[in-house]
Amino acid sequence: MGRPRAFDEAEAVRAAAALFAERGYDGTSVDDLVQGLGVHRGSLYKVFGSKRGLYLAALRHHLDDEVLPTVAALTVTSGPAEALAQAAAGFDGGTSGGLLLSAAVGQAATDPDVAALVAEAVGALERALATVLREPVGSPLVEALGASVLGLRLRDRAFGPETSAPAVLALAARLAG
Repeated sequence: MGRPRAFDEAEAVRAAAALFAERGYDGTSVDDLVQGLGVHRGSLYKVFGSKRGLYLAALRHHLDDEVLPTVAALTVTSGPAEALAQAAAGFDGGTSGGLLLSAAVGQAATDPDVAALVAEAVGALERALATVLREPVGSPLVEALGASVLGLRLRDRAFGPETSAPAVLALAARLAG
């Protein structure tokens, strides 16, 4: 009989998500993960199989616990302007803010599993926006607003969270009026 696991797997995944969001997949070494998670290398490999396995678990956790609930909340806003402002402020935020954007930019082009998770999140965002706007999924307006939300989040990640506020407010005002 093997020894019991000496770490909380869910907590390790949450901590890994934060590290990957901050440093990106390529910028996070296994040594960084071992040190940041307080987990032995052998335990990490035994549970997750590889750094990529942990990355996929962290990205899945981020989608399930942060991105998809934020997207679902968009459909109960007072209207398109509020939904857009809420999406631009919160999509891909939370404790591991930016992990989805980091995955989309850094890994999705070369890893089909990452691409599928990114597509799931973007699809959920576009479906929520379509519901709020009463537009069909795939309409040019829905796709443009979804791309705007992602672009604003990327801009905030690169330049700070206050840089996109004027753009969000202007776009929200246009939708409201």
